[in-house]
Amino acid sequence: MSKASQALETHHEKSSETCPQCGSPLHIRNGKQGPFLGCSNYPECEYLRPLHEKSEIKKVLSGTSCPLCNQELVLKQGRYGLFIGCSAYPDCLHTAQLSEKKEQQAEKESEISCPSCKKGHLIKRQSRYGKTFYACDNYPSCKYVLNDKPVNEFCPDCHWPIMVERKTASAFRIICPKKGCGYRSKPI
Repeated sequence: MSKASQALETHHEKSSETCPQCGSPLHIRNGKQGPFLGCSNYPECEYLRPLHEKSEIKKVLSGTSCPLCNQELVLKQGRYGLFIGCSAYPDCLHTAQLSEKKEQQAEKESEISCPSCKKGHLIKRQSRYGKTFYACDNYPSCKYVLNDKPVNEFCPDCHWPIMVERKTASAFRIICPKKGCGYRSKPI
């Protein structure tokens, strides 16, 4: 067996199932949405089926109710991780992020105005890979983004309205995020 055919077999694992449309064997493949079964007779036959359901109900949150339709809320797994959704989906499309109310209230109390557009506020967000960043809530009009936690202080050198808290090799420092400034505080 050649190296190319071995690589092909490891890339597309065979399944014991056959295609319901053409009868060819199905292969396990990986795509953007996760693993799926695809027909080995592709592109003549375009049959495919996901191996896992995307939004399986993980847990019913008893004692909670949807603010839109008063049905029970459930914990679900989605493309970007866990979230809370209505059990009456698709009739009710209510969803909420999985975070505590205390955390949301603390963020609202310490809102920092966006230094770029001066209309929005910087809010904590999470990428689909789990990395935390801070962006203007006036998106898409304003696309200001910070990778470090913002601090509501003026820069002593360039007078930029915010600073960021960054962990360096030695300790935490307050740094100016404006390009070209380069201000760094003493270790905290």
